[in-house]
Amino acid sequence: MPRLLIIEDEPRISSFLEKGFQSNGYMTTVVRDGREASQMALNGEFDLIVLDLGLPGKDGFMVLEELRGQGIQFPIIILTARDDIQTKIAGLEGGADDYVTKPFRFEELLARVRARLRSFSPTGESEMVLKFRDITLDLRTRRVQVGDRPVDLSVREFTLAETFIRHPDQIMSREQLLNHVWGYDYDPGSNIVDVYVGYLRKKLGDGLIETVRGMGYRMLGQ
Repeated sequence: MPRLLIIEDEPRISSFLEKGFQSNGYMTTVVRDGREASQMALNGEFDLIVLDLGLPGKDGFMVLEELRGQGIQFPIIILTARDDIQTKIAGLEGGADDYVTKPFRFEELLARVRARLRSFSPTGESEMVLKFRDITLDLRTRRVQVGDRPVDLSVREFTLAETFIRHPDQIMSREQLLNHVWGYDYDPGSNIVDVYVGYLRKKLGDGLIETVRGMGYRMLGQ
């Protein structure tokens, strides 16, 4: 199980990231202070860091410089609201492996995390295919099959299907699904989850996703 260190001082975003990564099978540790982040990264065993730049105590650039200076080799992805080209160049030249700007979509950040983990550790390839009942999801190529039949899913449909498959027989609330697939800044009053569940039922088969009244949805394991 990959271990991620999330260095983010905004509680709403750090909580969103933690829940999103945990729901995708990652172990997470959250740190909100730059000084504590450096100590945690140097003393702990992690596979990847998601690093904000605007941190109290010690900013993200200082954390990045210290970690690379101490020989830390695992991937570091900067996640920040700073979108000017000079800051991006400084971050990448300072040792970051990738740079994602806020606001962001979780599925894009998740794809970047997976890509960096694959490039850092080739053994991660075996985890890129999910199988559930007669459904196969290839996370690398984003190809889907139901039995021998290829199925075309949009990016959102694919991410929603993946979320359900990673949580068989578990009730997923609309809020959980909305946060994971569409992002923390999406309108909570939207019925987009219900619409996309309908799309998946048509494409993957009826009787697969159950509506649990007043609670959400559940993908049936049997």
